[in-house]
Amino acid sequence: MSQYAVVIEDAGPNFSAYVPDLPGCVSAGYTLEEVTANIRVAMTIHIAALIEFGEEVPQPSSQVLLVDVAS
Repeated sequence: MSQYAVVIEDAGPNFSAYVPDLPGCVSAGYTLEEVTANIRVAMTIHIAALIEFGEEVPQPSSQVLLVDVAS
């Protein structure tokens, strides 16, 4: 099992998510819970497709850092 960084963005009426280390792996959902579940399914399908077609599965390398700044 691998852990990949996932970026979730507020897209107005819904949320969108993408995985920097898995180009093209994206999903959306109306709630944070839904987008989280959807991106997990998308990642599983994406990795399975890479394996099925003999492509290399990128190893996780992106890191997430939250930085506080004065506003």
